[in-house]
Amino acid sequence: MSEPKTPTPAGDTYKGWVFKWTNYIKGYQRRWFVLSNGLLSYYRTQAEMGHTCRGTINLATATITVDDACNFVISNGGAQTYHLKASCEVERQRWITALELAKAKAACMQAESDDSGDDFSPSSPPVAPGQGGGSQNSEVQSALRTLGSKVEDLSTCNDLISKHGSALQRSLSELDNLRLTGEAGDKIRQVTERATLFRITSNAMINACRDFLALAQAHSKRWQKALQAERDQRVRLEETLEQLAKQHNNLERAFRGAAQANATADNKSSAGPGKGEASDDDDDNEFFDAVEEAPEFITVPADPHFHKRSSSNISGFNSEMCPDDQSLNEEPLVINQESLSQDLIPLKKRRTRIPDKPNYSLNLWSIMKNCIGKELSKIPMPVNFNEPISMLQRLSEDLEYHELLDKASKCQSSLEQMCYVAVFSVSSYSTTVYRTGKPFNPLLGETYELDRRRESGYRSLCEQVSHHPPAAAHHAISDRGWTLRQEITVASKFRGKYLSIMPLGTIHAIFEKGNNHYTWKKVTTTVHNIIVGKLWIDQSGEIDVVNHTTGDRCHLKFAPYSYFSRDVARKVTGVVMDKDGKAHYVLSGTWDEKMEFSRVMQSSRGGENGTEGKQKTVYQTLKAREVWRRNPLPEGAETMYYFTALALTLNELEEGVAPTDSRRRPDQRLMEDGRWEEANSEKQRLEEKQRSVRREREREAASQRTSSQSEEGAPYDSYQALWFERCEDRITGEQIHIYKGGYWEAKDRGSWEGCPDIF
Repeated sequence: MSEPKTPTPAGDTYKGWVFKWTNYIKGYQRRWFVLSNGLLSYYRTQAEMGHTCRGTINLATATITVDDACNFVISNGGAQTYHLKASCEVERQRWITALELAKAKAACMQAESDDSGDDFSPSSPPVAPGQGGGSQNSEVQSALRTLGSKVEDLSTCNDLISKHGSALQRSLSELDNLRLTGEAGDKIRQVTERATLFRITSNAMINACRDFLALAQAHSKRWQKALQAERDQRVRLEETLEQLAKQHNNLERAFRGAAQANATADNKSSAGPGKGEASDDDDDNEFFDAVEEAPEFITVPADPHFHKRSSSNISGFNSEMCPDDQSLNEEPLVINQESLSQDLIPLKKRRTRIPDKPNYSLNLWSIMKNCIGKELSKIPMPVNFNEPISMLQRLSEDLEYHELLDKASKCQSSLEQMCYVAVFSVSSYSTTVYRTGKPFNPLLGETYELDRRRESGYRSLCEQVSHHPPAAAHHAISDRGWTLRQEITVASKFRGKYLSIMPLGTIHAIFEKGNNHYTWKKVTTTVHNIIVGKLWIDQSGEIDVVNHTTGDRCHLKFAPYSYFSRDVARKVTGVVMDKDGKAHYVLSGTWDEKMEFSRVMQSSRGGENGTEGKQKTVYQTLKAREVWRRNPLPEGAETMYYFTALALTLNELEEGVAPTDSRRRPDQRLMEDGRWEEANSEKQRLEEKQRSVRREREREAASQRTSSQSEEGAPYDSYQALWFERCEDRITGEQIHIYKGGYWEAKDRGSWEGCPDIF
C-alpha cells in the first residue's frame, strides 16, 4: 500500500488519509478522514464523500490520547472508539493539533448553545425582500463576523501553543535541574530560547490579525458605498438589456411575418417542393456518434444518406417525423391574443427570499429508533425534519416546468406530444435533488391554490381528501389547452438506514387539441443516510406514459444509484413507440439536469446480449437535441431549504384565498419565520384538534349507522371533500376524487361559508 498523502486543510475542513484499525484479520486499513464543524467522519474512498459515510464522531465530548510516535486514539466514552495510525510522527502531530482545535471550538459552541437555551435570537432581524440597503449591511456584517471567528480560531491556536510551550519549558527546566554536562545544558537553553521566541511570534501574529479586523471594521462603510454603487449600475444595465431584448423580440416577430408572406408569394409563383426538400436534407443530415444509453437498447449513428434514399419507400414515416423535429426546436410559444390586453396590468412581484434556515441541533437517533417499520405519516415528527411547505404545495411544484405542457398542446403529431409529456413527467423530480426536508402532512380539508393565470396561463387547486391513508387531489387547468389532474397517496416506510417513499395514484394530462389523454405513475423516492452521514435522495423505477386516445406509449427507466455502475448518476432513458410498437424517438438524460431526444431512423435486433440472454434493440438515430434543462437555483438557496424560485413563492401570503389554504397554517408559518419551538407546539395543537374532530365524526357516523340499521361494513368515517367528488375513473377504473367546480367562483364572490375551521 502506498504511503498516504499529507492531510490538507481547506478552510474550516481538514481532510486526509489515515490508517484505521478494523479487526484482527485485516488490521489497519487506509481510510479517508474529514474533519469539519467539530465532526470527524471517514470514508473508504474520496468518491464516497457525496453519498456514503462510514462513521462520524462528535469531538465536543470526545477524548484524544496519543499511544506512540504514530498511533492515537479518539473515543467519545465507549460508544465509539477510533484507533488511528499516521504514516509518520509529523503527520500525527498535524492531526492532533487539528483535532484539539476542532474539539475546543466544538466545546465552545456547545457551551454557547447551552447558555442560550432553545431560543433562536439572531443578531439582526430578517431583512424583508426589496430592502437592498439592509441586505448589503447584513452581508458586510456577516463578513466581519467571519473575520472575527477566524481571529478567535487563531486565539485558540495561540492558547494551545502557549499550553504546549509552557509544558515544554517545564520539561526543559526539569532537565536543566538534573545538572547535566555543559554541552547538554547549552542545548537545553538553546531549545528553551527557541520555544520562547516561537510563542512571542505567535502572539504577534494574533495581534496583527486583531489590527486587521479593526481596520476592516473602520473601512466597512466605504466598502458598503462601493458595493451599493456597483449594484445600482448592475440594475441599470439589467433594465437596459431588458429593453433591448423586447425590441429585438419585436423586430424578430416582424421579420418572421415578412418572411412568411414572401415565402407564400414565392410558393405560388414557382415550384417550391424542391427547395423544401433541400432544406429538410440540410437539417436532417446532422448525425452523431452515440454510445450505449441503457441496458434495454443501443443507439448508433444513422447513415447520412438514409433520409435521402428512403424518401420514396417510407414517405409516410418522413412526412410524419420531419415536422416533429422542427416543432420540437421551437423556442417561443405563440402568445394568445386574448392575453395581450392583460399585459397592460402590471404583474404581481413575487418574493425571492425567505428567512434563512436556523442551525438547530437535534439528536436524530433518539427520535427515529422507536419509529422503525412504522408508517411515516403516523409518526409525530418535530418540525426540525420538515421544510416550511405542505405536501399540497409540494404537489403543486409539479407545474414548475409547465412550459413543456404548453409546447405539447401546440404539437401537430401525437408522437411529438408524447415526447413533451414524458419529459414533463421527468422534470417534476428535478426539484428533489437537494430537498431532504419532509413537507408538512396536510390536515384533512386543507387546500392550496396556485393562481398563475396572468403570468403563465394556468391555475391549480389541491385538497387533502383523506387522512388515513393520506391522499391529496390536484386539478390544474391552463388557458393554453391542457388539463392536469391527479390523486396521490403517499406510502412511506422507515428502514433504519434509508426511507422509501412510494407515491400511489395516477396522473392524467388531457389536451383539448386532438383530445389526447395521457396517464402515468410516479417512481419510488429513497432518502439515504437517515441516521449517519450526509442525506441524499435517489429516484428509481419505471414509468409508462400511455396515450389512451392513439395507443402511443413511452417507457421510461430511472436507473437507481449503484456504486459499481459506470453510467452517469440519476440517469433516465426511454423510447417513444406508436400503437404498433414501432420506435420513433429515444429519450435520454438525467432527472436532475436535462433531457434530450433523438429521432429513430431505423431499428434492428442485435448488439450485446442483455441480462437475461435477450438481444438488445439497436436504434439508428439522428443527433440528440435538448428538450428540457433544469432552472438554476436562486442565490443563497442552500440557506433556504434549497427551494427553487417557484417554491420560494408558494407560501407567500395572498389575499382572497380560502381559510383552509396552506398559507394560513400557523405552525408552517412559524417554522418559516425561524420560531421552531412555537411551531412544534402549534403543530401538536393542530394534530390534536384534528383527532378530536375525527373522533366526533366517527361517533356521528356510528350513531347514524345504528339508527338506520344499515348493513355491516358501511363506511365508518363519513367525511366528504369540499371541492372534489369521489367517482370511478373511466380510464383506469380506480376510485378517485375529481374536481367538481365551485372554488374559483367562491373566490370571486369572497364567499367561504362551507369551509371547515381546521386551523
